[in-house]
Amino acid sequence: MGDTFAGKYNLDFFTKFTAIVKLKYPAFDSTKFLNLIYDASWEQKQLKQRIRHISASLRLTLPTSYSEALSVLIQIAPQCRGVEYLFFPDFVEVYGLDDWTDSIPALGRFTLFSSSELAVRPFIVQDPVRMMDQMLQWAIHPDHHIRRLASEGCRPRLPWAMALDIFKADPSPIMPILEQLKRDSSIYVQKSVANNLNDISKDHPEQIKQLARVWFGENLQTDWIVKHGCRGLLRKGDPDVLSLFGFATSPDVTIRGLTLDEEILVIGQCLNFSFSIRTNSSVTQLLRVEYGIDFVKSNGTTSRKLFKITEHNYDNVERKYVRAHHFKDLTTRKHYPGKHRLSVIINGKELATTDFYVTATAEPS
Repeated sequence: MGDTFAGKYNLDFFTKFTAIVKLKYPAFDSTKFLNLIYDASWEQKQLKQRIRHISASLRLTLPTSYSEALSVLIQIAPQCRGVEYLFFPDFVEVYGLDDWTDSIPALGRFTLFSSSELAVRPFIVQDPVRMMDQMLQWAIHPDHHIRRLASEGCRPRLPWAMALDIFKADPSPIMPILEQLKRDSSIYVQKSVANNLNDISKDHPEQIKQLARVWFGENLQTDWIVKHGCRGLLRKGDPDVLSLFGFATSPDVTIRGLTLDEEILVIGQCLNFSFSIRTNSSVTQLLRVEYGIDFVKSNGTTSRKLFKITEHNYDNVERKYVRAHHFKDLTTRKHYPGKHRLSVIINGKELATTDFYVTATAEPS
């Protein structure tokens, strides 16, 4: 676990953190805090569980008044930067839902140093109108971290967070925020707006296609947001979206020589493969080239994940691509043995496939 986010919560981290707390709150009982952290179940906890456990341990060691405890965290927040300190906004999420007066400014403060995108969501669920009004105010804030919070926090399908079913059903409350941010100069904000659009497109594709037609062509920032926000529709080969961005809706191409270096891999190894693309037309075609892998899941079924290779205007010159895909287990993906499939996909159309096998251990020679 040492190479994962959860593994960052080690004794060295907590020693430094407790020293920071004591500078602002001398009564802080570091020993009690560490004893609470390292309970019998600590080693089995995953990242989000550890974040919540740290919040609970702080609640028992900071001042009993929520407002006073929050004040301590607000004062030390500038010294506590990074994903490791997500327990600051989590503290607000768990203990501050009944105190909007103190909690909302704290979430804005904490997002400058870690991110409050997860913690704002229970507030949205509790009072959507009030919280979305607040986030619209954040959308015009001079700091790009807070402007990003306005968009990221209301994404209907934010990863690692509770889904916002009300916005999956009706995303209209989100749109004023995205309208406000569609010309934002910060790439940090632009990515969030695009991700929000991509979330919405999964439930309301026609609405996002109509928005894309209106927004596209405004300026370079908005054009990038629109295209990245439509990536899910591009991957599906939606003809309306392909046409909007100039892609060939019926690509006239041939995939040659899709080959693998090895057809049997051990988890942790790398899949090396190559293929060539040649167009069959004298007319230049704008192509979006991706590869897909049908990963075996824990229940034995498969799920496809797409990986973009390039977007390029192709003439009739053959182009070769060599790629490597690592099958090392990550925090965000665990691999399972079984029959996998590799596909080459052009403008949403699968044009070549080959199978390979992944095993847990090396096959005997």
